[in-house]
Amino acid sequence: MDDRSALVRDLSLPLASGKGWVKFVGIINIIVGVLYALSIIGLIVAWIPIWMGVLLVQSGNAIERAQMAGDESALRLALDKLRVYFIIQGVLLIIGLAVMVLGFVAFFGGMMAAFAGHNTYGM
Repeated sequence: MDDRSALVRDLSLPLASGKGWVKFVGIINIIVGVLYALSIIGLIVAWIPIWMGVLLVQSGNAIERAQMAGDESALRLALDKLRVYFIIQGVLLIIGLAVMVLGFVAFFGGMMAAFAGHNTYGM
């Protein structure tokens, strides 16, 4: 059992060395979510950064437990929380790119319509 704990401590070392940053980003996400919640429109999406922040803080705490005690389940929990965080981040990235493409299409479509309308009525 001691060999297994030493292995867990060794494997968790790279992530444990950055646990302060993981927790920091998590706390900032929670603060951003709370600030979003102060507005009516932001209230709709405020839960997303709060959820992401909680995931990061939980992951940071679990990786700390894994590093200190050599706890396998804590390492697994930390990695699972990070997995969910990156899935959410990826989905948000895809949604953001889709909205950006739609915005470009709408903008350039509007520009083309304005130029076409100007040429027709200008003569």
